[in-house]
Amino acid sequence: MVPPWWLAQGGPACLGMVLRKRKRKGVVALLSGLALLFLAACGAAATPTPLPVTATPIPPTATPVPRPANPQILLASTTSTRDSGLMDVLMPIFEMQTGYQVKPSYIGTGAAMTMGQQGNADVLLVHAPASEVKFMQDGYGSVRKLVMHNDFIIVGPPSDPAGIRNMTSAVDALKKLQAAQATFYSRGDNSGTDQLEKSLWAKAELTVKDGAATNPSWYHEANVGMGQLLLVASEKTGYTMTDRATYLANKQNLSLDILAEGDAALLNIYHVIQVDQDKHPNLKINVEGAKAFADFMVSPAAQQIIARFGVDKYGQPLFFPDADKTEAQLGSQ
Repeated sequence: MVPPWWLAQGGPACLGMVLRKRKRKGVVALLSGLALLFLAACGAAATPTPLPVTATPIPPTATPVPRPANPQILLASTTSTRDSGLMDVLMPIFEMQTGYQVKPSYIGTGAAMTMGQQGNADVLLVHAPASEVKFMQDGYGSVRKLVMHNDFIIVGPPSDPAGIRNMTSAVDALKKLQAAQATFYSRGDNSGTDQLEKSLWAKAELTVKDGAATNPSWYHEANVGMGQLLLVASEKTGYTMTDRATYLANKQNLSLDILAEGDAALLNIYHVIQVDQDKHPNLKINVEGAKAFADFMVSPAAQQIIARFGVDKYGQPLFFPDADKTEAQLGSQ
């Protein structure tokens, strides 16, 4: 049954307008997001998520949104938010509701924070908590908000020559890979994934560094995004560490199995950070746009979409919404 607000607030007219103005990819992403909101509003049955969200989503409106004075927002984000498909759903809805246009750069978290430090981004969506804390302490960020989490997993060839299948300790799994000198592919780009991976190797008593000649011969740095790294590891019959969302979104194109998972050390937490104008007096940071984007990411509507994203296709959510939680509740140090 169509909910009353859909008809009363011009939902069909709104969709018609969007269909005429947006390219096919944007339409598909937008309609996917609106479908999630529609299901939530109608109470449609869906696979329960571990973190249920009860707030009512914001219905679409046919009323044109006034164009902001500075409509372009420069977003620097990790590749996993793109490779999982999440931003293809969220961004068109944000743009329709606010009138802002997002210009994204999908790079590693380290590079994203460098863009913030240089004043080349207005807002960040990243997942390296320790580096983020330093970013804030150094005054480069004005506001940092917890958005969502998922987890990292260690994947490898189905034959699993190193024998790490079903291991729940990431460090023990890496020790076995080291002992077997199993081919391992790393991001090698100072991304959030890369930072965590190298810290786990250190706990496994192996020192590896980006671009170091002392790295073992079986350890390879690909210097590519997460989705591309999975393809490389699959083609080369190697092991790697990835976030679960990107793996599931690309699984059909991979010959890789989940071999080690479930360790608390593999928790993957995402924050949105507004870049501080005061650090960049000679540059114009879009403070209002950054705030609008950050507020949207933790809004009830966006959090509901995050909670349901992936359930219909994979039988499980790819991310879990955390706007109503603290890092301590997630086990973050």
